[in-house]
Amino acid sequence: MADLAESTAKLQLDEETGEMVSKAELKKRMKKREKAKSKEAARSVAKNEEQANPTPKPKATTEEPTIDPNNMFKTGFLDEVFKIRPMKPVFTRFPPEPNGFLHIGHAKAIAVNFGFARYHGGECYLRYDDTNPEAEEQVYFDAILEMVEWLGFKPYKITYSSDNFQKLYDLAEKLIGLEKAYVCQCSDTEIKLQRGGEKGTAGPRYRCKHAEQSVEENLKKFRDMRDGHYKPQEAFLRMKQGIITDGNPQMWDLAAYRVLNKPHYRTGDKWKIYPTYDFTHCLCDSFEGITHSLCTTEFVQSRVSYEWLNKTLGVYEPMQREYGRLSISGTILSKRKILKLVEKKIVRGWNDPRLYTLIGIKRRGVPPGAILEFVNELGVTTANSVIEIKRFEQAIRKYLERTVPRLMLILDPIPVVIEDADDLDGKPLTLPFSPKDPKMGSHDVTFSKTVYIDSSDFREEADPSFFRLAPGKSVGLLQVPYPIKAVSFTKDDKTGKVTEIRAVFDKETKKPKAYIQWVPTEAAGTRKAEVRIYNSLFKSDNPNEAPGGFLNDINPESEVVYPNAMVESGFDEVKRRAPWPEAAGESELGKGGPESIRFQAMRIAYFAVDSDSTDDHIILNRIVALKEDAGKS
Repeated sequence: MADLAESTAKLQLDEETGEMVSKAELKKRMKKREKAKSKEAARSVAKNEEQANPTPKPKATTEEPTIDPNNMFKTGFLDEVFKIRPMKPVFTRFPPEPNGFLHIGHAKAIAVNFGFARYHGGECYLRYDDTNPEAEEQVYFDAILEMVEWLGFKPYKITYSSDNFQKLYDLAEKLIGLEKAYVCQCSDTEIKLQRGGEKGTAGPRYRCKHAEQSVEENLKKFRDMRDGHYKPQEAFLRMKQGIITDGNPQMWDLAAYRVLNKPHYRTGDKWKIYPTYDFTHCLCDSFEGITHSLCTTEFVQSRVSYEWLNKTLGVYEPMQREYGRLSISGTILSKRKILKLVEKKIVRGWNDPRLYTLIGIKRRGVPPGAILEFVNELGVTTANSVIEIKRFEQAIRKYLERTVPRLMLILDPIPVVIEDADDLDGKPLTLPFSPKDPKMGSHDVTFSKTVYIDSSDFREEADPSFFRLAPGKSVGLLQVPYPIKAVSFTKDDKTGKVTEIRAVFDKETKKPKAYIQWVPTEAAGTRKAEVRIYNSLFKSDNPNEAPGGFLNDINPESEVVYPNAMVESGFDEVKRRAPWPEAAGESELGKGGPESIRFQAMRIAYFAVDSDSTDDHIILNRIVALKEDAGKS
């Protein structure tokens, strides 16, 4: 007990826990607690300081995240296609028929085929599928190559199906020798009956009697076709496929060659017979060593005949896969229907900015980079994409917002004489090309005592809901130190239009309720211009289904022209520094046509220079409107 009492006497009370501990332990605990109290005190001081002087939060960015330009190849359908056949080097092809101008849907095909090869370190051929001499013209060959290059792609080689006419003919004879082709002399009516009628369901399918001909007889008739002994539609070569057993119409003994007494653009009168698409396409893919033959979903059923022919002939076998087409609603893409618009002079030509041909889209001023970004954003799947015009235009608008400079443009000018502007008259004002991107730089605009504003920015009578210029009301001029106040105006007695406004600087109003664009006089560098405002060519979302046909659906306001517009002097600097932006086929200074001179006309729209424009007569096309602000007055 004495030992216990002695040991207890040496312990000390920890008042915080109520425990009896040794002197050394208590000292250790006290030190630890002091340290903790010091940390807590420091945290408290920091918190009080933060409340007294809060750190400003970073501003939320209004910029949309940039889409990875290779996203459509890294994920989804095209990624899976490569995984099915992961062979390198990759070779693809873009094989248009040179019988018309490309449209917006072809832009996707170009981006898919050229982009897929480039992403995988391979190459893409531009192959003209020129097997129909009735419709091929040099202008189409040239326009196709121009559009491929405009979108920023360079073909590995430019080839022609006609390069292979002899090789294809030799393989056709080989197919006859394998008893897999025969010369048929049936009429169209007979062939439809063999295939089960119009829809393939009218009766049992059966093979043409000519399929029983010997190899020798078929070879003789085929050579007679070649040598011009048959007229068109009197005889043609058919592949002996699976017309009876296969439910796929693309295996119902398709035509391989037909008689056509037309000179060919490249081969002249050498050939009297020409191969069909179904015979030519897969074999040209094989000749060129195509690894991935990428086409749209209307060729899904054709994949069977594609593979059948290559396998039967024992040649190299490419892999065909199909993706969904891109189309735009609210317009027409049919070559036949566009031709009617051209012939009736409803549009200016195949490159009219209201059309969705690629040459029309280019002339309107749509940047090639915006099209590629749009295709990438949509992605690639097996589903066809029918996109509304407004969605396409929104994609263009987003692209232009961050890539082109801003200028002041007046569509319908009215002169405003600022009576007390003598001190500013002739002085330069520095304006940024973009308030969001300092890298675009700035330019000077010379102020003049007489400026021009748009007629829509003036009212003859003041209105409480109208915040722009009116008698006795003030409005700000962009980048000008003081607002102006209208004091009087003059009208034309005959037309009733306002011809001049007199104003003074309102130096008492610190911040006006609204700002408007303006331009100085021509003597101060302003340029006159013709401005064409383009709206939808058609009134309905589906002109093909419109009552009375698409020609009765034309929008009378599809082109509105302002002949006396004025654009500020910064236009000359924008022109000198074009293209805006440097991207795709417009990748460096001076590389690009007039349509590469693009800018945002503040408070109006995005514009580009038209191909009809000259140094003495500037013509501007509206690319797309600005996104409207519901609160704008």
